[in-house]
Amino acid sequence: MPFLDWVNKNQAKEATREVPYHLLKHESSHGDVAGVNADNLLIQGDNLLALKALVPFYAGQVKCIYIDPPYNTQSAFEHYDDKLEHSQWLSAIYPRLVILRELLAKDGSIWVSIDDSEGAYLRVLMDEVFGRSCFVASNVWQKRYSRENREAIGDVHEYILVYAKDPDRFKQRRNLVPLTEEQARVYRNPNNDPNGRWRPVPMTAQEGHATAEQFYEVVTPSGAKHRPPEGRCWGVSRATYERLLSEGRIYFGKDGSAQPNVIRYLSEVPGVAPWTWWPSDEVGHTDESKKEIHALFGKIGAFDSPKPERLIERILHIATNPGDLVLDSFLGSGTTAAVAQKMGRGFIGIEMGDHARTHCLPRLQMVIEGEQGGISASVGWKGGGGFRFCTLGEAAFDTDGRINREVRFGTLAAYIWHFETGEPGSQTFTSPLLGVHNGTAYYLLFNGILGDRKPAGGNVLTHAVLQAIKEVFPHDGPRVVYGEVSRLGASRLAAEGITFKQIPYDIKMR
Repeated sequence: MPFLDWVNKNQAKEATREVPYHLLKHESSHGDVAGVNADNLLIQGDNLLALKALVPFYAGQVKCIYIDPPYNTQSAFEHYDDKLEHSQWLSAIYPRLVILRELLAKDGSIWVSIDDSEGAYLRVLMDEVFGRSCFVASNVWQKRYSRENREAIGDVHEYILVYAKDPDRFKQRRNLVPLTEEQARVYRNPNNDPNGRWRPVPMTAQEGHATAEQFYEVVTPSGAKHRPPEGRCWGVSRATYERLLSEGRIYFGKDGSAQPNVIRYLSEVPGVAPWTWWPSDEVGHTDESKKEIHALFGKIGAFDSPKPERLIERILHIATNPGDLVLDSFLGSGTTAAVAQKMGRGFIGIEMGDHARTHCLPRLQMVIEGEQGGISASVGWKGGGGFRFCTLGEAAFDTDGRINREVRFGTLAAYIWHFETGEPGSQTFTSPLLGVHNGTAYYLLFNGILGDRKPAGGNVLTHAVLQAIKEVFPHDGPRVVYGEVSRLGASRLAAEGITFKQIPYDIKMR
């Protein structure tokens, strides 16, 4: 597989490992943040740092990632620096894609909006990060319906590249899209069938592995007789055919003598597989999205290239189900989070700069209060839900590896659990025993978790602490214990089946 090379690529690849883990600082809560809304987050801060901060808690948990990064169009946007040299753009996007891949669920997908300025480069870059076999589609979105005469050839489209962690799993869980009226035109009701519009579907199929039950003679109402053509069979067994015939589900043509067709009602069609051509009349256009933003914010500076809610609705409909977690690390004016909330999905949105407060925060507040713009009417949105607003706090570990004083037991436990098991530390950690993974028990002695009165108490693995662990949190198998220091000798640790790791020095981040 070919790889893309550019100036400073090696530094870009190292950036993922070198980015420090930061704490998320809770600023405010809005609406109901309990239960299904507990993971709804709006984060203000650099998205590379914010994404790294999310990894220990959300690795492998996000079903759909949608991002609309700066396109590097050599123009300066009000809220984004969109005038970057190609190598700088690639170096900026690469580490973010790597971390996003780690956050993606096994059956999850990532959707990236891009135009021709960097589209070809992004495709090759995503092949490298996600794997060429993980490519799903390159959707073409008609962003403009009016004629464009300023260029030699009018620019009326953008791309949405789609990759899946596991394309087969994604295909199994992806949702169909409703038929358009054009697609539904073949369904008619010439006989005023009370079941509504229908169409005839040929009853034959490829012979393949057909059984004897699929080769029989059919006699039509007019007396004409039919057998399957050479190389083909009937698509249903004789018993099924007789049942369909008794239900009035077999059509023999206008004169009642044609080959049998099965009647399929429009109401029985769940949808169709999505196409890669997304016209503006189906998913919206830039004029529509600008009107949506203007209706929300009035004279507050609107973004130059917002996406319409209908476009994001199409993506989330295909890639997610209610309750799934959606992430957008280039949140812009907040469209992805707003649509996710209206569709009953969880969301994490990341934005840098003041507009996280001036645009995203008030927009999401309006949504939970029942804002009726965009897709609200079509999805029956009446308001509800909630989210937490966070900013980036201090680094969890300093350059020498020491633990920040603000780090609490649960946070450190999540880091360790993720490093040791690769799983997110999404559970609540309230005891020294963090959990058992593949037969190994993991323990953390930190912040006096054993209940000792002095702050440093219980952080040292002594004979007494080991006895307490064995009595209160027993495990018949290998154990890994993190603590400040061990007072037990190597032979005793080996006899107890314990691997001791010292904090902070043995805490390594993925």
